[in-house]
Amino acid sequence: MAILEVKNLHKNFGKTQVLKGIDFELEKGQVMSIIGSSGSGKTTLLRCVAQLETADSGSIKVDGSTIFDSNSSQKLTADEKMKNQLKTGLVFQSFNLFPQYNVLENVTLAMKLQAKRRADYKENKKEILAEIDLKAKALIAKMGLSDKLGNYPCELSGGQQQRVSIVRAMALEPSILFFDEPTSALDPELTGEVLKVIRELAEENMTMVIVTHEMDFAREVSDNIIFMDNGVIAESGSADDLINNPQTDRLKAFLSKIGK
Repeated sequence: MAILEVKNLHKNFGKTQVLKGIDFELEKGQVMSIIGSSGSGKTTLLRCVAQLETADSGSIKVDGSTIFDSNSSQKLTADEKMKNQLKTGLVFQSFNLFPQYNVLENVTLAMKLQAKRRADYKENKKEILAEIDLKAKALIAKMGLSDKLGNYPCELSGGQQQRVSIVRAMALEPSILFFDEPTSALDPELTGEVLKVIRELAEENMTMVIVTHEMDFAREVSDNIIFMDNGVIAESGSADDLINNPQTDRLKAFLSKIGK
């Protein structure tokens, strides 16, 4: 059973059609990369699935739950919307860490806000917050950042900041992690350390969707690749087949421009 189902998704910004009927499915534990030129709709697609943008029509289902359906007259409650948003975690290309909070605080902020909605929060506040800190510290340690718990974003390298943003997304235990060009703001040396983290997550069968221009990385880590062009999926297939044997002239031209 697919953990992510996107059907006939459309999104306009004013008179500009950005998504023109997107259809795809992703199985649990798989990694899908999305490639394409700037302006092809890649980031908008991620933001719609992550519920940061509202699509105009179509449907999105995550882990068996419909999180968007333009044909449904049923309105979601605030709690239902929040639960839907927690099913996905988005790692931004520009990190988006809060500069006034240290590493531990950046990771635990959303977890602690979510915990306040628990029925037993008031009577067990101290224990709940301690559990959150322990969980966050364990995830931060997994990223090799235990010595940075009290550091602020301005005191971290770009690679370290991106690893913190990955931890923050993982902390809420989403069904799917989305990465929007996670290495675009990094120099080549720091790019390697972030890609290493994503490889390790793939080895742990974390379900991921990655927008990337790193073709060698996409071929290595992905089960499937989608090539988007002008708001549509122009070609899709297994990682090796799509990059090594492109079928459309548009994909051939795209790969030739980036040296593949």
